[in-house]
Amino acid sequence: MPIPATNLVPRKGPTRSRPAAPSATPVHADVKVTGDALALSLPIPPSVNHQYATVNGRRLLSAKGRAFKAFVGQQILVALAQSPHRDTLRHSFRQTHLSLSIRFFFASALRRDTDGGLKIAQDALCEGLGLNDNRVVETHLYKYQDRDHPRMEILLTVAPRMTMTSPDSILATTAPAVPPGSSTVPERIP
Repeated sequence: MPIPATNLVPRKGPTRSRPAAPSATPVHADVKVTGDALALSLPIPPSVNHQYATVNGRRLLSAKGRAFKAFVGQQILVALAQSPHRDTLRHSFRQTHLSLSIRFFFASALRRDTDGGLKIAQDALCEGLGLNDNRVVETHLYKYQDRDHPRMEILLTVAPRMTMTSPDSILATTAPAVPPGSSTVPERIP
């Protein structure tokens, strides 16, 4: 018995929707502002598989990704509006390099990795502050498990003063010298 053609026609829905708030997103985030640091506790961002969508062959931020970034931006705006340190913080963040530390608290330690949340969190944070994320020169990622309260805790601070050195100069001071023609692979033991 043939299948009616009406069942083969894909359903058409709206091609573009307004970003919805991520499920399990709290009404507000914990945010602390000082003259040289911003600390936030936020929901876990969508996984990389849910951050982007392909539309007409182009990779675009998905509705879940846009909703997450909008939520982070809103929380930053509210926190800065209520903080007496907002002008000092903005000035110091625009004048120096920044250090970003993110502690991920996943419901399951084995289902997610830390680098999948780094890019969207860094982008959302810097966009919310009106900064270019290339100001971040130091990044620290940590992974923990908290089944009852999955979240990420972010700390953005002024980076310690440092000189930008090439990787060669760092390796030269920390790695042992290997004479030319010798192997770094240990010999096989019979």
